[in-house]
Amino acid sequence: MFEAGDIREWRGHDVVDAGGHKIGTLESVYVDTATDQPSFATVTVGLPTRRRLVFVPLSDATVGPGYLKVPLLKSQVKHAPGIDTDGELPAGDEAAVFAHYGLTYAPGTGGERRLARR
Repeated sequence: MFEAGDIREWRGHDVVDAGGHKIGTLESVYVDTATDQPSFATVTVGLPTRRRLVFVPLSDATVGPGYLKVPLLKSQVKHAPGIDTDGELPAGDEAAVFAHYGLTYAPGTGGERRLARR
């Protein structure tokens, strides 16, 4: 797992899939509100005139020279829930992000959000 400060330094670097194919560019990091540890990242994908941000889990991600590698397929990430490049993830959409990757979702004990952008 990455330290929150370390992964933020990778903004603007390529994000590649398990096969080394470029998915997009790392835009921001979302931490788990319960642990304050990096949990998801947003990746800029799409054509220059139709860009959006998709969410990708950071568990088991590794770094290489100038890239962040996630153990997923490019197609799975490209079809993940996303937001506009200037948008925010609505609290009600968090569960869909987790479900897309087969991850268990549970809001905080007080019903608070699970993800926070850092």
